Amino acid sequence: MVAYMVSKKVTVTIPEDLLDEIRAEAAERGLSAYVAEALRAKRDRDRLQELVGWLEEEHGPVTEEERVAALDELNRLDAEHKHRRADSAGEAA
Repeated sequence: MVAYMVSKKVTVTIPEDLLDEIRAEAAERGLSAYVAEALRAKRDRDRLQELVGWLEEEHGPVTEEERVAALDELNRLDAEHKHRRADSAGEAA
């Protein structure tokens, strides 16, 4: 059995430069799918932030050392992402 997601059409205002970037990235998936995925990711981040708040209440705030380690890991992942995108762009050319 295939489950179908009910969708509703809405109107939003997006800065033109951002829309141009999103359309370029979303080409095959389509703008609606891209935006829905972005909204789900934002909702998930909001929920994660709420969880962090609860955990900090229970265990205390994140230390500077933990924050720096997390940012270092994010920077490493960002660099890997840029590297892979550059490789993909090179293969497509």
